Amino acid sequence: MLKIITVLVDNDSWILPYANELIDELRELGLSANLCQKQDEIKEGDVCFLLGCTAIVSSLNLSKNKYNLVVHESALPQGKGFAPMSWQIIEGKNEIVVSLIEAIDGVDAGDIWLQEKILLNGTELNDEWRGLQGNCSISICLKFILTFSNLTPKKQIGCSSYYKRRTPKDSELDINKTFKEQFNLLRVVDNQNYPAHIFINNVKYKLKITKC
Repeated sequence: MLKIITVLVDNDSWILPYANELIDELRELGLSANLCQKQDEIKEGDVCFLLGCTAIVSSLNLSKNKYNLVVHESALPQGKGFAPMSWQIIEGKNEIVVSLIEAIDGVDAGDIWLQEKILLNGTELNDEWRGLQGNCSISICLKFILTFSNLTPKKQIGCSSYYKRRTPKDSELDINKTFKEQFNLLRVVDNQNYPAHIFINNVKYKLKITKC
């Protein structure tokens, strides 16, 4: 039986409120659950969920728990790497597979324990699809806790593909293209942290998108 759970978020990620909600849900199940933001603070226990982590967790810290699980938003082995949900939205996908995988040394290469789907209608802006992503992270982690004794992990099969890390440059619009052509890019930008922008006559202009 799983009793001691750690949730690691190693940065000031947007997912922190959802990580705290997961902690509350786990405690309501009568489990010992704690949130930490530094991997050296991981406690010895049964499961460590890694949410939105940016640094590789050391073998020593992984050894503290029986299961170390990462939530990754792609149909692995396709879509390994950074910001998979953002990149897939830009590609025009409205069905996003969310995989719960074992954390190992290879990049997003661990066995798959569970998979769920996020369904989009094509209109969601950043805060909306982030909400769906956060809630799905909670759901898939809780499902593992409640059903793990009946689960069998499966190996990743097929060719791998990788997404690069997103930078501010990736939020730049092409002034020679229409807004309609670039709408999916506008859906993934963050108005505060990485806003959409354009350059005209070597001057940079920031653009803000909201729903009316």
